[in-house]
Amino acid sequence: MSSTDINMLVDMGFSLSKAEKALEITGNKGVVPAMEWLLAHSDDAEPSLEPPIAESAPTSIAQTPAHDSTANAGDQVSTTDAAKSTKCDICGKLFKTNLEVEFHATKSGHDKFSESTEEKKPLTEEEKKEQLRIITEKLKQKNKEREEQEKQDAYEREKNRIRSGKEMAKARRKLEQLEMKKLMEERKREKEEEKQAWQRVRAQIEADKAARRAKADSEKPIGPSAAPSSSTVLHRKDYNETKLQIRLTNGQTLTQSFGSKEQLSTVRLFIEINRTDTVGPFNLMTNFPKKIFTEEDYNTPLDVLGLTPSAVVIVQKKVE
Repeated sequence: MSSTDINMLVDMGFSLSKAEKALEITGNKGVVPAMEWLLAHSDDAEPSLEPPIAESAPTSIAQTPAHDSTANAGDQVSTTDAAKSTKCDICGKLFKTNLEVEFHATKSGHDKFSESTEEKKPLTEEEKKEQLRIITEKLKQKNKEREEQEKQDAYEREKNRIRSGKEMAKARRKLEQLEMKKLMEERKREKEEEKQAWQRVRAQIEADKAARRAKADSEKPIGPSAAPSSSTVLHRKDYNETKLQIRLTNGQTLTQSFGSKEQLSTVRLFIEINRTDTVGPFNLMTNFPKKIFTEEDYNTPLDVLGLTPSAVVIVQKKVE
């Protein structure tokens, strides 16, 4: 038996005991069947919560003397004038049972009641239909209010869900931005370290070149043979820079400008730092004219090797 159905019937004006009885008789199928039964049996007595007491005439009454008959007749007259209902002195409504009185007092706040010899008349068919209509309207109104409340609750839940989703998306975007910023700082640091490493390599190469030049100058013989011929000066053009296209073993190309006086070892070091193909020993070569550079060539300037003002250098995997 649903407590919700009982409370709804009580709110409509039925007593608790009758509401429970109506739901039990109608098989607990809901408020409407129970309400129809209650209207059809509105004149029934209130269900008793105590077992009936068997009536038996006491022996004292059977042995009562005949001269008491007059008194008994008087008692019977007074019995016919006994209270048949309870009346609300404020609104004038009649009630059969104390439960109805208590319920009316609770709902209306009225607190003045008295016994009445006026009998509460049973409802006519029109009154029953009208009361059924009113109760049905109340039931529809309660259902409508419940549906509105459910819609409002669903709206609030959806609103909270959307707000939570937005907050999660905002937190996720912030985390992604922080990760991206961290990644960019890491790349910037790596590039700076690479740049510094390349500068150190260049400085070391320049120092080695200066040391070799100083050694060569100290060992150069003094005389006419040491002076370059005029024909050499005429046939060789002086280039300060050369641009090299370096083809790796995986088909990719590196393009870099070098000083024409830099040695081929500088190019080799650049390839070792920036290559994207398989790491391992390699040789350098040219196609036009075809030449594979030897270990001695790596200490030779690029202009002397004929790699100015531009040239294509091919990386070839070294076969051991």
